Amino acid sequence: MLNEWHAEVEEVYDQMVAWRRHLHENPELPFQEVQTARMVGDILAGYGIKVQRNIGGHGVVGILKGGKTGPTIALRADMDALPIQQKNDVPYKSQVPNVMHACGHDAHTATLLGVAKILSKYEDQLHGKVKFIFQPAEEQFPGGAIQMLEEGVLEGVDAIFGNHVLSSVPLGNFTVPKGSATASSDYVKIRIIGKGGHSSAPHTSVNPIVIGTQIITQIHLLMSQKLDPVQPVVAAITVFNSGGTINVIPEEATIEGTVRTFNQEQQENVQTLLTHILNNVTVTYGATYEMEYTRGYPQLVNTEKETKVVRDLLDNINHLNVVEMPPIMASEDFAYYLQQVPGVYFYTGSATDAPTTQFPHHHPKFNIDEQAMKNSAKGFLSIVHYYLVPDDA
Repeated sequence: MLNEWHAEVEEVYDQMVAWRRHLHENPELPFQEVQTARMVGDILAGYGIKVQRNIGGHGVVGILKGGKTGPTIALRADMDALPIQQKNDVPYKSQVPNVMHACGHDAHTATLLGVAKILSKYEDQLHGKVKFIFQPAEEQFPGGAIQMLEEGVLEGVDAIFGNHVLSSVPLGNFTVPKGSATASSDYVKIRIIGKGGHSSAPHTSVNPIVIGTQIITQIHLLMSQKLDPVQPVVAAITVFNSGGTINVIPEEATIEGTVRTFNQEQQENVQTLLTHILNNVTVTYGATYEMEYTRGYPQLVNTEKETKVVRDLLDNINHLNVVEMPPIMASEDFAYYLQQVPGVYFYTGSATDAPTTQFPHHHPKFNIDEQAMKNSAKGFLSIVHYYLVPDDA
């Protein structure tokens, strides 16, 4: 039966491409996925799948109940886009100014719809249930996963599986991290309060811009000297804003960024070090500060038993391979699901020799080779077959 399912991926591929391109042309930001959710729900309903809408916001859940009893397996795709102006010229370019599917969520959604279409034809032969989880707002904290969980999306679920296309991995390959798959991500906002004045008399002022540059320098310097180098840490300052004008030393400046780690101890160490830096630098210059340190998505950890199963399944798909890749410092709110039930988050390579497929995620020219959707779909189908068609092993 599994060979039949994989063969049907080829048949539904053109439809997946059409869905993906429609979504790419009509992206919606986190917590605003109204039309995307409507489209997803309507397509699922058209295949006779029970649909639950508005779960945790704009989340959609499709429930396919097999003809025989067995476990419940959840498959998850994210639906939201990013606040990025698309800069590559493709026939399906985003029609929404400053909004773009620059991470592959359009492909994730289209792929899972294709999987649902195939499995709906074999409903009576499934030993258990499949929950298709279409999640909003992965890209923006606090994220859509935590809200869907609060509304019981994993009730009765025995295991959950998620997938992400990856432009750093060549097409034709999967990677299935053992243990840690992504890092935790914390958010830092620092308000530096100095004393404004005229730029011609800096000695009468306390310049928060000068102080901010010292803080940023100390963060990068001391991170390399005070933290264990074998435990990865990324502290990325991405906002520095004073709102000032020429000839005016501003009263305040704001620094914002993210901190990414792979364990709670390092999280604590980073926060302590930041506080130490802020105390010392601001005192030296006669300023004060306020810091907001928000714990974001936790570390994503694939469970051991399910990881072995998925690695074996994907490695047995014809013409596809499982390759090794170290954990990445990106974060993913799929981590919340894995805190409640076993499961695996795996990656599908989407890069080819064509330069257009090699831009990093969140880049305004990001794109994938759409053949990757076939591979992701086959991966999901292999997982469902393993858990819900035991008589066909």
